[in-house]
Amino acid sequence: MQDAQQDARYVSLLTRRSLALVMAGGRGSRLEALTSWRAKPAVPFGGKFKIVDFPLSNCVNSGIRRIGVLTQYKSHSLIRHLQLGWSMFQGQFHEFVEIMPAQQRLHERWYAGTADAVYQNLDIIRHHDPDHVVILAGDHIYKMDYGLMIAAHVEHGCEITVGSIEVPLADARAFGVMRTDEKGQVLEFMEKPESPTPIPGKPDMALASMGIYVFSTDYLIDRLEADAGRAESSRDFGKDIIPQAIETDRVCAFPFREAATGGPAYWRDVGTVDSFWRANIELTAVQPELNLYDEEWPIWTHQRQVPPAKFVFEHADRRGIAMDSLISGGCIVAGATVRRSLMFPMSTVQSHSLVEDSVVMPNVHIGERCVVRRAVIDEFCQIPDGTQIGVDPVEDARRFYVTAEGITLVTAEMLGQPRLFV
Repeated sequence: MQDAQQDARYVSLLTRRSLALVMAGGRGSRLEALTSWRAKPAVPFGGKFKIVDFPLSNCVNSGIRRIGVLTQYKSHSLIRHLQLGWSMFQGQFHEFVEIMPAQQRLHERWYAGTADAVYQNLDIIRHHDPDHVVILAGDHIYKMDYGLMIAAHVEHGCEITVGSIEVPLADARAFGVMRTDEKGQVLEFMEKPESPTPIPGKPDMALASMGIYVFSTDYLIDRLEADAGRAESSRDFGKDIIPQAIETDRVCAFPFREAATGGPAYWRDVGTVDSFWRANIELTAVQPELNLYDEEWPIWTHQRQVPPAKFVFEHADRRGIAMDSLISGGCIVAGATVRRSLMFPMSTVQSHSLVEDSVVMPNVHIGERCVVRRAVIDEFCQIPDGTQIGVDPVEDARRFYVTAEGITLVTAEMLGQPRLFV
């Protein structure tokens, strides 16, 4: 018991002396119209959250309470969410979530890449004087204790530690792919390779970077200043900083695994409409892989003050019911049927309508006698009475965006309606 307490104390000291930087400035163009007016980390997820809530909650639950969020692309709704939902820190204890917008601090240009985004904020990093800097992607869904990764970084004497997870070889072209030795030292790092290297003994799997890096602060500063002097650099951690560091220094892979089983832990890249839809719909399972009911690892967010969800009408020809679904506060299911779907706050479905296998974002109104199947309905859409979505692929493709897997994305603009504030 005493050893466990000492270990916990050791990790807590490491996290307290660390600074987390959440990279939240990317365009997220693979999400199509979902990121036309918002940054990818600000896209709603899971019935009541936004994507950025997951890395931020991981920081808080790990004991990291000094956090910078680097913003750039269409960041207004993201910044507003951070102000409303992430202002609970105590400044007198040097806790904060600090917004770091691109502001041409060092050059007459915006952030040129992930490494350049951090480089342009080196003065802020020096001011906070952390022992370690944790670089986090702001657009993945997972629950992870960063303290364990920082402890492994220190224990193994690494200059850089890269969070890693096993992914199917067919999907690995979308990630940074690593080759390691038996002790976990990274021997090769290839950013989005055409022919990913499989894991030895697992020909159908590859070891992918999670976009999570732990740096010793002095080493990070030296590397970024050197990279800034290379004209040929693309100013990116995955393309430049990590591959070059492997040649001379100790770069380690930290495997993200389930503590109980030792197998790969839950982690989702929701970078496409198909993967975004799939990760949301997975939550409607009886026992989904991602447990949102975990009181020991809560996901924090901005909570709107809304009434409870409401189900009305108990007639033979119309009943307000939902099955295998997540229905958020403020929603009304009025004589309609909802199956295997998520309804975000303040959305409504009217009589004789059917919603199946769909993601219905906040403030959506679905009229009477509608059918919505395998769809993502963006915020503030007003679906007219009698509309059918996910029934006729040809008609859907004419009016909306249909993915390769047959998921229909509907936005207000596609319906000829004005875009409201998000």
